Amino acid sequence: MSPSQTKILIAGAGPTGLTLALWLARLGVPVRIFDKAAGPGETSRALAVQARTLEFHRQIGIVEDVLAAGVRLEQLTLRTPAGIAAKLPLSDFGRGISPYSFAFALPQDIHERIMITHLERAGVRVERNTELVAFEDRTSSVVATLRNGGVTETVCAAYLVGCDGARSAVRHGLNIGFPGGTYEQAFYVADVTGSGAVTRNGMDTTVSAYGFAIAMPVRQSGSLRLIGIVPKAHEADETITFEAIRADVERDTGIKVSEVNWFSTYRVHHRVAERFRVGRVFLCGDAGHIHSPAGGQGMNTGIGDAVNLGWKLAAVVQGRADQRLLDSYEPERIAFARKLIESTDTAFRFITSRSRLVGLFRRYLMPKILNVLLHTSFGSRAFFGLISQAAIQYRSGPISSGTAGKISGGDRLPYVLTASGNNFEPLRSLDWQVHVYGAANAEFRAMLAPTGIPIHSFAWSDMAKATGLHRDGAYLVRPDGHVALASPVQEAAAFQRYLAALSLRPRLAERAPYRIPGTMHSLA
Repeated sequence: MSPSQTKILIAGAGPTGLTLALWLARLGVPVRIFDKAAGPGETSRALAVQARTLEFHRQIGIVEDVLAAGVRLEQLTLRTPAGIAAKLPLSDFGRGISPYSFAFALPQDIHERIMITHLERAGVRVERNTELVAFEDRTSSVVATLRNGGVTETVCAAYLVGCDGARSAVRHGLNIGFPGGTYEQAFYVADVTGSGAVTRNGMDTTVSAYGFAIAMPVRQSGSLRLIGIVPKAHEADETITFEAIRADVERDTGIKVSEVNWFSTYRVHHRVAERFRVGRVFLCGDAGHIHSPAGGQGMNTGIGDAVNLGWKLAAVVQGRADQRLLDSYEPERIAFARKLIESTDTAFRFITSRSRLVGLFRRYLMPKILNVLLHTSFGSRAFFGLISQAAIQYRSGPISSGTAGKISGGDRLPYVLTASGNNFEPLRSLDWQVHVYGAANAEFRAMLAPTGIPIHSFAWSDMAKATGLHRDGAYLVRPDGHVALASPVQEAAAFQRYLAALSLRPRLAERAPYRIPGTMHSLA
């Protein structure tokens, strides 16, 4: 029997795999996604949905459903055993940076269900109880063996993507190393019914000499989510039950628990795979990197991986780009993963340190410092940029070129309000485009017209200037909203050379890749 055919085969249906499948489906690419679990997760560790993730969700039309299901966090309340130490505003602390300038929380299990619903509307069903038995990269395709119960199936795909978590079968099949380690502290996470002083639409964090604990409402169930460090006296227990640590949890969170809906403990790892790609096989999300929970970055980073890879895979399999475009995935995303591991590791070790000196600083001085910083425009914007992932850039990446104003190739396109809306609206096309802030001259438009790349011209404004954009400069913007080429002048030849170097053409252009006779295909 001949093998089944698909363009992209995705192992793993968590947030990363579902995001990749959604982007590919929106881009018209045949995709199959499978997971060895019988259904979506029933419990959740990931709560934070960062602004950059919401921007990506907006591009594919699911952001309103996501926002309706979660909680916009208006305030972070820092408590110590002595009482409230600081109240930090979160409702608009990223104003002017993103259309989603607030902190936002949505349990991962609910998040997944929303994505599954949209994926099914697009005609793609997650294949459950299905595991990857083996796969082989045959240079021109990947042949994989899947097993569902006692039935095996052979699938032939152009590419295989492992979004199958920290114990990734795809990563093991590629024999890629996963260096890193495990933190000594164990964490608990619980969904409970209870009573206590919980900030409405907020997050309450208790910092103490030994660590921290978090309490926040979960909109869907009307319950409370509690997260914290397992008391040291119980870390070595073979089985940790809620009742065993109830007194500590109630003391630290200030919540009197009447009912436990679910409870789990886990240990946190920090690892980055040695490679994110081998031939026609890629790693995304936890299959390639796992982090401490500091800053709520892990799930959002996996979603970022999926978006970065998704539009590139679509362009290549649809013949709209040279295969060399895929070479940019690993250097762009692995560099960020490594940087993130360093920063979250430092933060996590500080948060969980049992050093008496660090504990005293964390309990008495840290809340005061944060209270001062986050009540200033500079401090709140800096904090937003740090955790929202809006500051991710690929300047050193192989497909980033040029600088115009303070914006370089690889930077996320700055968010600018306009008379009719904002400059992120055209990004819904999931396609290449050129942005000009000022006036786009007629010659530039005419010379770029044969490429099929649309030019969006936005009136120059104080906000555009404040973001670092260059007046009358031109920016070639990738489908994921990052700048590919930044030019202080509207020189069509530079854009033509860039497009030709990777044989790029837009989705709707029914023409051969645009090339300029006699030119060197270089991104420089």
